[in-house]
Parts: sequence; structure tokens; C-alpha cells
Amino acid sequence: MKKVLKSGSFLIIAFFLFIMTACSNNGDGNGEITTYEGTGNGFNGEITAVVTLEDGVITDIQVDTDIESEGFRETATEEIPAQIIANQSIEVDAISGATATSDGIIEAITSALIAAGVNLDDFRSAVESAVVVVEDFEIDVVVVGSGGAGLAAAIEVAEAGNSVVVLERMPIIGGNTLRATGGMNASETNLQAENDIEDSNEIFFEDTMIGGHETNDPEMVEIMVNYSADAIHWLNDLGADLVNITTSGGQSVLRTHRPADGSPVGPAIIRALENRLDELNVEIMLNSEVQDLIITDGAVSGVEVTHMSSGESFTVTADSVILAAGGFGANPEMVEYYREDLAGHFTTNHEGANGSVIRMAEIAGAHLIDMEEIQIHPTTDRETGYMFTEALRADGAIIVNNEGVRFVHELDPRDAVASAILAQPETDAFLITNGEMEENNATLAGYIRNGYGVAGETLEDLAEAIGIDAQALIATVEAYGAMVDAGEDTDFGRVNMNQNFSEGPFHAFSITPSIHHTMGGVRIDSQARVLNEDGEAITGLYAAGEIVGGIHGANRLGGNALTDIIVFGRIAGQTVTR
Repeated sequence: MKKVLKSGSFLIIAFFLFIMTACSNNGDGNGEITTYEGTGNGFNGEITAVVTLEDGVITDIQVDTDIESEGFRETATEEIPAQIIANQSIEVDAISGATATSDGIIEAITSALIAAGVNLDDFRSAVESAVVVVEDFEIDVVVVGSGGAGLAAAIEVAEAGNSVVVLERMPIIGGNTLRATGGMNASETNLQAENDIEDSNEIFFEDTMIGGHETNDPEMVEIMVNYSADAIHWLNDLGADLVNITTSGGQSVLRTHRPADGSPVGPAIIRALENRLDELNVEIMLNSEVQDLIITDGAVSGVEVTHMSSGESFTVTADSVILAAGGFGANPEMVEYYREDLAGHFTTNHEGANGSVIRMAEIAGAHLIDMEEIQIHPTTDRETGYMFTEALRADGAIIVNNEGVRFVHELDPRDAVASAILAQPETDAFLITNGEMEENNATLAGYIRNGYGVAGETLEDLAEAIGIDAQALIATVEAYGAMVDAGEDTDFGRVNMNQNFSEGPFHAFSITPSIHHTMGGVRIDSQARVLNEDGEAITGLYAAGEIVGGIHGANRLGGNALTDIIVFGRIAGQTVTR
């Protein structure tokens, strides 16, 4: 099997050219080495680059992208400088899926070259696409999508001794899992027991059904909750370190597991899964978009694939195909087709969540269910749609409107909170946090460090900064603080009240809802087999993750998506190896 050129390959090329350049300079030039610094604007803020020139040749580039989101910055940070060194040109392509970070890196490097006083035209030569070698191959199992569901499935397949390949249309792995910030729900875990948290699979089941307005598939929910504890233990055995327990909207018990410091849960999970796949030598083929499913005598027998950057096509023949390509939240046309009322909303999804694989499955005979059930996340940035994790509300944050007044139970299910915000005159609101929360929540600290939110040492300062009535905000927060101290929210019945906001500093985040999760997709059975309209399994076709419909009903509870994808990803991988 020939491999598609993957992330990191440019580093080898760059290192080779660096050695050749250095040798040439040492022999022919005067060996003058100079360094220059420049800055550029990334997605979250300022990126810096330090460029080293030797006799007018770029020999080293160091970039600082720590301000960018973990999981998205790594590929761009590695490949962009490496390609520029390899080609001695700034005319390189941005990394799809990390475009803003890529552009910021290129801008910072260009700025450094300007500071060096070089002629930029000398570094604007056209860059040819890297040579990509692809050919048809056969394998036991092909997994479409490299989010949590796909990677979990691939691990199960490989550990059972079967050959497996993961196809990912984006240049980075992780999908929407990489963007998950809150936590992963599980009941009856050893961590809950260690923290004297009384929970049960039955309570988790009821919370999930109530959250989904009783439209969920009960059998699928039961499987998810019954295997949730094992999923947490399995991930932690792989090094995910989900040891901190909090809550999320619609949960009646603390069961949302996250990293110890409150940092985003998605990157921790993807990192753990990727490390295990590396140990198993499982190939993940990036930039590889599935164009069609191959059907032979009524059974799915492989996929047709196109390499995104080269345009080259190849075929993967397999005994089993596992679809784990996510939902369609980043496809505005598809969203509007099913829900006209959601036209024009921002999305929290990565651009690969376009629903194309759902359509392929439908053509292959898959039964689609709940396609109109599309969730909007209540707390996303008013200007960009950037998502602020639900864990902030779990840790104590409150929501006020433009009049400085609370108007909703902050930990109601997402659809209820989103609807309450959209019912406000300006369809937006403010999420209020304090300094203690910032100290204890690495995710919140990251938002602030990256320039989100407005600060105020006092509530009066905060009100002035966000343009609302100071006395109204002060009255609201003081009344809420008194209820926290008394242990009862007489306004909305909130139970989880961790902050009385008696001390600053404070931050306010301007929020409005954005499209977040598509609950609809292909119908599967308890073994993750894709079913047709008659309820019969389509031979050779399996699915897990957001591409599946029915599990979350009309509304997904925060923290349940990660449970879903790991539980059913593992089931899919186990089923195809029986």
C-alpha cells in the first residue's frame, strides 16, 4: 500500500534542504546569520515568528502560536514554516481547517522578512504541490472520519488483529471532537465513587430522555449509559486523564468528566486515541475525501477516495466500512433545507462537517432519521460564533440580558437556554464570570488570554464596559449572591450555584446561540450496523458518532456527544471483527 503524503512529511523535505543550503552557504558565502522577528494576526490573537537568514536564505523559522486553539495550531505550526523553508517562498497554501492560524503564521513570517529588509519578490516564487502517490489497495476495515468515534473504532479493529485504515478529508485529525471543551458524561464511574457522588445508569438514562424530550431511541440510550463508565475508564487507561467531575445543562447529578485543570476535553481525548493508534501502527490518511461508497451485489465493499490537494483518486476495497464522518452543522444549505428557521446562524462546527457522507449512505439505502433535529449552542461569541463551554455555567457563571437582569436557569438544557436568549429583544445576552473561576478553569483563562470577554475590577466597571445599567447589574448580582449564600435560587430553581460574585475582577462575554450539533443521521442497531428503510442491516456498512441519528432525540445534553461517540465507536470496531 502506497501512503498518501501526511502531516509532517514537509519537515523531512525542509530538513534536507536546510542541510543542503547550509553546506552551500558555508562553502560559497560569507556565512552571515541574522534573525528577525515579525507578528501576524491568528484566529485568537497575535502570532509571532522569528526568522533566521543565512546569506539571504531562510534557514530556520520559529513561530509562537500558543494563543491559538490546541489541536488546530499544531499542523499549521509545523507545516507552514517547513514548506516556506523548503521552497524559499511565502506563497504556500494555508492548512484547511486552520486557515486563520495559517494566515497569521504567514503574515508573521512576512513581517519578519520585511524587518530584514529583503526584497519580498525573492520569496514569492510559485510553490508546486507536493508529489502525492496513491494507488488502489485492499484492507479489512476502512474507517471514514478521524474524530473520536472513528479513532475509537480503529483502535478496537487493530487490537483485534485486523488491518484498518482511517480516511480523513481534513489535513488534521480530530473532527468536531477536537473542538469539545466541556466534558464527557458517564454514570457509575470509579471516579464518582471516589468523590462520594451517587449516580446510576437509570438516572443518567432518565436525564437523557428528558433532555431529548422523550423522542430518543430508548434502546440506544440504554446502551450509551450502560457502557459510559467503561468508556471513561478505557480512555483514562489510554492517558486521557478525565479525573475532574462537574455538571452540564440537564444533568441532575455530577457526571461530566474532564481534565483535572478544566482544560478542553476534546484535545485530551484525541491525543490519547492518536497515541494508541501510533502504537498500533494504524495509518491515518489525511486530505483524503471519500467520494462514494462501492456497492457490490448489494453489500458495501469499499470507498472511492480523492486526495484533496493533488486531485488524485484511488479505491479502497474493504470487508467493512465504518462511517464516522460527523454531522452537517457546517453545511448552511443542508441545515436550511431541514430547518429554514436556522438560516443565517453561525456554526461551531469545523468545515469538514458538511454531511456529504450522510448523503452517500442515503444513496446506499440507509434510513435517515431526526434530520430536522438541529441543536443550537446558547453561549457562543456574538461576533464570530466561537463557542464558550457549558462548563463555565457549571462552574458558576450566570447569564444576564442587556438590562442586566437574569432571565433563565443557566443550567437548563441547551435548547431551553438558547430559546430564552433568542427571545430577548437583541437576541443576545452576557455570560458573567469572576476571577476565582479564571484561576480554577484553564479553558476560561484561555478565552480571556485570547482576547474574548470584557473585564471590570468591579461590577460598576463591568457594566460601563459592556454598556448596560450599572445599578441593575449590581442589584441582580447581589440578589443572586444572597440566594447562593442561602442555598436556594428562588427565581429559577438553580441548584448548582458555585459563585456568589462577592469579589472581582469580573468578565462578561457577549453571547448569542449558534448551530452546534445535528441530532439526525443514519439509523443503526445495537451493533452499530446501518439499517435500511425496512430495518434491515446493510451488509458491510456500520456507523458511529454524530453521523448517527436517534440517540439524542430532539435535544442533546452537553457532555453526551463524547459518550455517544466513544461507546458506539468501540461497538462498531468490535462488531466488524467478530
